[in-house]
Amino acid sequence: MTAVSTLAASRDLLQHKFQQLLNGKLVDGAASQPVIDPATGQVIAHAPVADRQQVDNAVAAAKAAFPAWRDASVADRADVIRRLADIIEERRDEIARVIVLENGKPLADATADVEYSITWARHIADMSLDGTVIRDDDEAYVEVRRKPIGVVAAILPWNFPFFQFVYKLAPALLTGNTVVVKPSPTTPLSALLVGEALRSLVPAGVVNIVGDAGEVGPMLTSHPDVGKVSFTGSTAAGKRVMASGAETLKRIVLELGGNDSAIVMPDADVKKSAAGIYTWAFANSGQVCISIKRIYVHSSLYDSFCNELAELANNAVVGHGLNPETDLGPIQNARQFETVKESLKLAHAQGTVIAGGEVLDGGGYFVRPTVVRDVDESSPLVSAETFGPIRSVMRYDDLDDAIARANNTPYGLGNSVWGEDLDAAEQIADRLESGTVWVNTHFALAPDVPFGGRKQSGLGVEFGREGIEEYTDAHVIHIARQ
Repeated sequence: MTAVSTLAASRDLLQHKFQQLLNGKLVDGAASQPVIDPATGQVIAHAPVADRQQVDNAVAAAKAAFPAWRDASVADRADVIRRLADIIEERRDEIARVIVLENGKPLADATADVEYSITWARHIADMSLDGTVIRDDDEAYVEVRRKPIGVVAAILPWNFPFFQFVYKLAPALLTGNTVVVKPSPTTPLSALLVGEALRSLVPAGVVNIVGDAGEVGPMLTSHPDVGKVSFTGSTAAGKRVMASGAETLKRIVLELGGNDSAIVMPDADVKKSAAGIYTWAFANSGQVCISIKRIYVHSSLYDSFCNELAELANNAVVGHGLNPETDLGPIQNARQFETVKESLKLAHAQGTVIAGGEVLDGGGYFVRPTVVRDVDESSPLVSAETFGPIRSVMRYDDLDDAIARANNTPYGLGNSVWGEDLDAAEQIADRLESGTVWVNTHFALAPDVPFGGRKQSGLGVEFGREGIEEYTDAHVIHIARQ
């Protein structure tokens, strides 16, 4: 693990007064909580925490602001999103550095998150909300128009705290909704920072940001004046969100857990496929719902693939994200760190660890990237979602068997197929049960391509025209002509 001095980097955050955005004003929380740099275990800032009254005030402000924002032109709303993208671009380096300190990921990855946010915002601002004409003949004119829902609760995860802030906020605003944003308790700073700029960018109440110590989410998901919830998190939490919103039949989009597989075909280039799979298995230290977690390799390639993957893992530099040499940062929070340590015990007990397998000293929540082979599929390392830098490699002899094993999971977020025969790979991809299947890549998201899960990996989609429409209700206009 490499060392880096973070005193100068974090001092200004400790001195900065982070506040909530409520009805166009920056206000303190009813309480506050420390924010921890997961690479050092040290307090880097203090963040506000809302109580029920402040949550109710935020929802009330959003509800009151809705009619005027709904009636604003799409062009005016799109212009606000473009100006937000410009502000983010101007403050790119500052925001990226805050992401590193609160989340732990390397600076290059944090900067990429900010760049994705800019790209997504500008793409969304350019999208059309024109209605769809279903019929236009002598008998009738029928058009489907899209109408905003009202108040949207955007509930953010800790692994992509800023990117998800932007890609939930932008479509909600474009479609005419008002928003209450709840960042994760452990990574609130980047959203709160941009909230300071939003205060003068949008009319009061259109965007509200509330702090949370773990109790605000249910207040929002059960609130009678919240019309839609956009939630990213675990499947278990998603089920609670769905139950909480049932009383008022809220519109809900859930992007939940994943246990993605990668199938390495017999004709795959071992070196090339191992490099690609390594990248998308260990990105963000394995703390990604859509990352590769189960790897199925044909027996003819199994040993050489395992060796190649282990070498890549063993060569990784683990350290503080502000150190330019760092490849992988820490586990994001202490609670998840304990969960990952339990998974390490399973790796040693139920498989053969060929890379990593240990926690690193130094005060932060560091775990070396770990590759496990010869593990049985009944192990929780394979059957459950392992949200950390531990990945299992299994062998297969028959492709039908590999497909069946890959599909034998309650999750259905993503999968990938790796091989040289693209036609054969596409046929395998068509049989895999997930919202997205990639060939010779993974985690390749784009703002114009819908993204969502099947089975218990979620409901609804994000991105693309379909993702925009999730923030609306269908409104049919039927004009009889005879």
